[in-house]
Amino acid sequence: MLRRSLLSLIVPAAILLGAVPASAENRLALVIGQSAYKSVPALPNPANDARAVSQMLTDAGFAVTAASDLSQDEMRARLSDFAGQVAAKGADTVALVFYAGHGLQIDGENYLVPVDVDPKREADIPIQAVRLNDVLNTLTSVPSRMRIVLLDACRNNPFPELSKTAGHGLAIVDARVGAPGTFVSFSTSPGAEAEDGSGANSPYTNALLASAKEPGIPIEDTFKRVRLAVNRATDGRQTPWDSSSLTDDFRFMAGAAASPAVTPPPAAAKRTVDEWKRELQGKPIEAANELMVVDGSDES
Repeated sequence: MLRRSLLSLIVPAAILLGAVPASAENRLALVIGQSAYKSVPALPNPANDARAVSQMLTDAGFAVTAASDLSQDEMRARLSDFAGQVAAKGADTVALVFYAGHGLQIDGENYLVPVDVDPKREADIPIQAVRLNDVLNTLTSVPSRMRIVLLDACRNNPFPELSKTAGHGLAIVDARVGAPGTFVSFSTSPGAEAEDGSGANSPYTNALLASAKEPGIPIEDTFKRVRLAVNRATDGRQTPWDSSSLTDDFRFMAGAAASPAVTPPPAAAKRTVDEWKRELQGKPIEAANELMVVDGSDES
């Protein structure tokens, strides 16, 4: 009887444990959605994007701090508080920041835009915005196992009449030059603009929600799927980009991975431009585009 009783407790417990996200480590997330801009065009979707991503991350085992429509001072305070939470949890912590809202680059420097921004001249923009490098430096200032920064922030430049040196979209950030264990995802390729979307969420957030919920997928493959899904959804107008210095594995959800819809080319050696030309020669345009987008290299 005792053995049967124990078995009846162990089996349900095993089932429950198997359903929990793959996270022996601490998982903390800060999710920011900037929609209600006061002096520049409002964005319909970032608030929706932040709510949906907050729920997805909660399901993935993250303790989520959600914030919306933050001023510059509030953004900096939330980032500082978040770094304190990561420090309190210890070095075995995965720290994730998701930002949806306006973002732009000036002189090659990336900035996230608070809702209270009101520049009168281009020189005011860096003073009133929040540097992306400050976000990354804040995260790397405290010990953690991994830092993940997801930026749905490459919408159109909200200051076209002021910006003489502003580039399109955001400039690429090379995570390899920072602390090991950093992953940065951009909603579109360097120098391009992302779409806010015509539905409840942006194309990038839609793809992220679908891909991150798939069990057992390593983060690199998750964002390959995001890249392909966004490229398809926007008819090639938008292709997400990422940069990684990760040295450990990370999966949003536990479980057995399903076979990918598109098999990427072998990753044993980086292909040259000529090798890609031979690989893609004679393939249908759709198939060639999928291979190129999944690979994500400049050569392809």
